[in-house]
Formats: sequence, structure tokens, C-alpha cells
Amino acid sequence: MSDALVTLEDVVRTFDVSPPWLDRVLERQPRALLRAVDGVTLSIARGETLGLVGESGCGKSTLARVIVGLYAPTEGRVIFDGVVIGGDGAGAAAAQRAARRGMQMIFQDPYASLNPRWRVADIVAEPVRALAPDTPREAIDARVAALLAQVGLAPADGVKYPHQFSGGQRQRISIARALSTQPRFLICDEPTSALDVSVQAQVLNLMRDLQQRMGLTYLFISHNLAVVHHIADRVGVMYLGRIVEIAPKQRLFARPRHPYTRMLLDAVPDLAMTGVSRVAVAGDVPNPLAPPPGCTFHPRCPWANDRCRHEVPLLMPLAGERPGGAAVACHAVEEGRLDGARAASAT
Repeated sequence: MSDALVTLEDVVRTFDVSPPWLDRVLERQPRALLRAVDGVTLSIARGETLGLVGESGCGKSTLARVIVGLYAPTEGRVIFDGVVIGGDGAGAAAAQRAARRGMQMIFQDPYASLNPRWRVADIVAEPVRALAPDTPREAIDARVAALLAQVGLAPADGVKYPHQFSGGQRQRISIARALSTQPRFLICDEPTSALDVSVQAQVLNLMRDLQQRMGLTYLFISHNLAVVHHIADRVGVMYLGRIVEIAPKQRLFARPRHPYTRMLLDAVPDLAMTGVSRVAVAGDVPNPLAPPPGCTFHPRCPWANDRCRHEVPLLMPLAGERPGGAAVACHAVEEGRLDGARAASAT
């Protein structure tokens, strides 16, 4: 995408989960490496919301932490507004520090992510004090009061502690803290999953309003496809560390291409689909320490063939798509086998 704020180039994140060295020597075991993120390439344009969905354990949160700098990529590059995050060389540390001021993260559990011993004003002010220590106290206090009002809380709430608020109010505090450094990019790691449905709607509407007023860019991670449909512009589907499909929201929900995406959408309850035959999501996510060869989804895919079992599919644009449009990593889609099977089952 020509106006990309965030770009990932073949990002890999590996964790060493081996037993202690002596145990491995005695039991003659090799090192165990967990490839949590496996060659992810994508771009997020300025002002857009990219939704990221997938089953638990597929690497969504790990990818988010790599982007924000909590984990360093084992391979590949993360580029934020032209600056390589995690790069080396003269001036790289200062450039990365400046770039990281432009990105913040909202975590899943609003209570666990807030220090219970700190007052709300100190929590919201913490990023400013850490990234801009020369800011006068009066300016910080004014900034905190404005942020609390911006997310629908009273400036007087700054003297309270997190346990004195409801779940939705605590998430508003988390949002205020994330906005304290005036970021351009927010990573939202399931920010509404711990909230009631009515409170979810309030927080989502607040986030959309802030995006429109401040020109924010979001990476929105969620298990809830209805929430993703409400807030995202594009949607990426992740499976066992890889992006298997990415497309504009309306296109992906209306005509999903990858078998895994179709199965995820078929699992969503829908009264309009009563009596319609669906393909259930079979099996479980394979062990990431020993992923299947070829396409990692092939043990669960009813359309898999011998090529799927031996050759890794690449994320490729669909026919007639411009760069940055819909793309899918599936041999069945590439060969037209999936559409043919669907047409045969329909007749």
C-alpha cells in the first residue's frame, strides 16, 4: 500500500521452549523451537482499521507484541512510518524511541493492565513521564484531565484507584493512557472481550469516534467476528503463525475464499442460515512445536490434496486484484478446486 503507516516484511518470531540443557543431554533431545509468527507480510494504511482474527494460539497477540516492540523479531523487519523497529546502526536507537511514541497498545484485561496501587491520574500520565520526562507537571496534569474527559470520564476521577471503576470504565482508562503520548497507531488486543455486550458497544463507538477525530490507525485483534465486522476496514485471518487470507471487510464476509475463513464464518450463529448445510470446523489447531508439512491447515481441510500436504502455499493476490487488495494462501483457491467442489455440492 502506497500510504502505509505500518509495514511487516517476512516477520518471524521464534521462542526457545527447550528443556534445561542437562535434561536434553541426558535424554538426547534436540532444542525445541516454537515458531509463533511464521513469515508474516502485511501493510496497514494510515487511518484504516485492520482486523486480525483466528483461533487461540495462532499468534495474533505475539504479532502485536512484535509490532509494538515488546518482542524483537527473530527474522524480518517491522517498519513504522519509515523507521525500522529493532534495527541496528548509528542513530537507530533514537529513531526507534521517537517512532515508538507514535504507537501504543490497549490490552485485553483492563484490570490486569492497570496498576492497582496507582491512582488513575498517575496511570494515564505514566507514558508521558517515561517518553517525555522534561514535560512540566502542570502540562501533564492538564493533559490527563483532558484525556479523561475525552474518553467520557470526569477529570476528578483521576484521584481514584482502578478497583473503584466498572470494567467498561477501566477500559476507558486504558484508552486514555494509550492516547497520552498522542500516538498515530493503536494496537487493540481484544479490548472488548472481557466486557458485557452493551459496554462493548460503548467502547467500540468511543474508539471509532476517536479515530475519526484524531486520524488514528488501528490493528484490532478479536475472536468476535461481529465486532470485527463492525469496526474493521480490512480483515486478516491468521492460522498457526501465518496470514492465510486478507481482504476488505465486505468482500471477506460476503465471499470468503480460504477454507479456514469459510469455516470460521460458518461457525457463527445466524438465524438466516437455518437449515442450510455448513462445513463445521473439524479438529484442533496442530501442535505448533511440530506443525504439519506443507499447508498447516491441510489436516482439517476437506479440500486438501497431495500438493497441500507437501508444498507451503504463498499469500498471493487474487486474480485481477491490485497490490494491497484481497490475497489468499491456498492451493485449492489457486487451482480452482474449492469453487468447483462447492458448485458440485450445490447441484
